[in-house]
Amino acid sequence: MSGIFQRSIPHDITPRALPGIGPLDEADWLQADEAFAGQMAERERLLSVRRDEVLAMTPQGLAAADELLNYVLDWLGKNAKDYQVSTDQVRRPDGVSVTLDRGEPMATLGHLVQEDFCLLEKHGDEHVMTAAVLCFPASWRLADKIGRPLGAIHDPVEEYDETLARRVQRLFDGVQVGRPMWRFNLLHYADPALFQPKTRTERGGPEYGTEFPYLRSERQSVLRLPKSLACVFSIHTYVVPRAAV
Repeated sequence: MSGIFQRSIPHDITPRALPGIGPLDEADWLQADEAFAGQMAERERLLSVRRDEVLAMTPQGLAAADELLNYVLDWLGKNAKDYQVSTDQVRRPDGVSVTLDRGEPMATLGHLVQEDFCLLEKHGDEHVMTAAVLCFPASWRLADKIGRPLGAIHDPVEEYDETLARRVQRLFDGVQVGRPMWRFNLLHYADPALFQPKTRTERGGPEYGTEFPYLRSERQSVLRLPKSLACVFSIHTYVVPRAAV
């Protein structure tokens, strides 16, 4: 089966105790790897033909989405030498020029970088997902999560008990501006497709063994925006054949 693959997973995939979080140098926040051109072409296709499934925003999320777009543009200008950033356009490492649509900040972000982005803002005692561009879901649907708090977002996850839920909420409360955090997961798939909205239950349960020949790892980062104080949950997706690891 054809797929869009990286040559390897660039981080140590040895399992860690959940939530498995560690500090991240902000200069290493976003990445452009050898699958850049293929993943960006797939993002453009999904944003065109499955737009309602990969984009979502609540009215409360617009200000943070605007701030995130400006933050990413500033980060690219400072840290990504393969990007050319101007006032109204960005030239990507694959040579594609993206016109900046300030009226569609999350969609614009979806055309700029490999990462997916979810914005979470504190409402009451929990962080709520207020906006997202999610082209490469790993067994979940954006429509099921938008506008919901962290506890409800993770409700189907077997390991996500009350103790872990409190730890994750403390993590989001404690992330400081300029001091992002990161973690990874490791998933087994029969299909290398990047767009995987079906839950594990819908796909037939846990996926291990030779009938699931693809490894998928998400490099997940949490960063706090300085003005809105929204948390940015960014996801860089790696897919490799198990035989390559």
